[in-house]
Amino acid sequence: MNKSVVVVGLGEMGSVFSRGFLKSGYSVHPVLRGMEMKTVAADNRQPEMVLLAVGEVDLNEQLMKIPAVWKDKLILLQNELLPRDWQQLNLEPTVISVWFEKKKGQSPKVIIPSPVFGKHAQQVSEALAAIDISSRILEDEASLLHELVLKNVYILTTNIAGLEVGGNVGQLWNEHQAVAESVALDVIRLQEVLTGKALDHQSIIDSMVEAFNGDPEHNCMGRSAAVRLQRALALAKEHHLTLTMLERIATL
Repeated sequence: MNKSVVVVGLGEMGSVFSRGFLKSGYSVHPVLRGMEMKTVAADNRQPEMVLLAVGEVDLNEQLMKIPAVWKDKLILLQNELLPRDWQQLNLEPTVISVWFEKKKGQSPKVIIPSPVFGKHAQQVSEALAAIDISSRILEDEASLLHELVLKNVYILTTNIAGLEVGGNVGQLWNEHQAVAESVALDVIRLQEVLTGKALDHQSIIDSMVEAFNGDPEHNCMGRSAAVRLQRALALAKEHHLTLTMLERIATL
């Protein structure tokens, strides 16, 4: 029987995962920009998995559009992802925290193994292994929460601190550690409010530094840095939270 995967969004990430699934013996059915998921679902009612590979800005809108026949097959991979994103829609997706970089025209670059949790974790891990990308399967939801928070802290800290100091993550930690820690602590406080959980600040910072060491030359500032800062401050305002360091950087 032919095994199939639907991939919603064929940007850099969607294309990497599609190649992995193809090498693992799946047929891949893309949902491209301008196509309706419900139209594709009419012809693909029972895929093994549905990978939602749109950007984080489009995530909530696209989650609302997931056809009912696909809801129990969903895989999410976005940055800035937290359980509240899917729990409010009563979804139970497989979730991967992606720790490899894919730039146009270049092969994927692994920073550290990507953790994955959920009922399709094994299939996702095998698909990545087929294209030489390392991953690790998590045992429980608490581990997933830690990994999602860690990735958010890494992304937001490097991007937002980068607005002030530029450079790469190795330079950020070795030359501007006080800035990095101040930003990270603000971001962790925001994550605590968004998750409703008390978090181990030092453990998260230690894990962030491990990721820095995985690729010290990784540039701090992505194209979305300023947008991430404004989004973080908007969320903080919504939850009546003052983030002093982030507010200071926003005035630069």
